[in-house]
Amino acid sequence: MSNTRQNHQPRPDEHGSGQRPVYQGAPANALPLTASEDRQWATMAHFGGILAFVPSLIIYLVFRDRGPFTAQESKEALNFTLPPSIAALIVWMLSFIPVVGGFFAVLNALIWVYVAVSSVIAGIECNRGRPYRYPFNLRRIK
Repeated sequence: MSNTRQNHQPRPDEHGSGQRPVYQGAPANALPLTASEDRQWATMAHFGGILAFVPSLIIYLVFRDRGPFTAQESKEALNFTLPPSIAALIVWMLSFIPVVGGFFAVLNALIWVYVAVSSVIAGIECNRGRPYRYPFNLRRIK
C-alpha cells in the first residue's frame, strides 16, 4: 500500500492542469456608472428608505465615487432616513412601557408611514432624473 502512495502523481484531468492560476488582484478603481445606472442606484437609495437608513448608507458608501447623481441622492436619502430611524428605535423601546406603550406603538407606525411615503415620492422623482429634496431634512452628512 505504501508503494502505491509513493508512485501516485495527480493527472491533469484529476485536479485540473496541475498549475495554480495566477492571482490578478482587484482592479484599482471601479468603473464609473452609466447615466441609467446612476439614476437607478440613486432611485434605489431613496426606495431603500422604506427599510430605514441601512440601504441608503450602503449605496452611499459603495457608489459615491462612481456616479455624481447617486452620490448626491444617496446622501440626501441617508440624511433624511437616519434621524427617523433613530427616533423609531427609541419609540419602539418606549412602546414596551405598560401604561403608555400603545401610544408609542402608534407613534412608531406613524414615523414609518411618513418615511415610507416620503421615500417612495423621492424615488419616483429620482427615477425621472430629477433631484429630490426632502422638505424636513437635517443634512448632517456633507
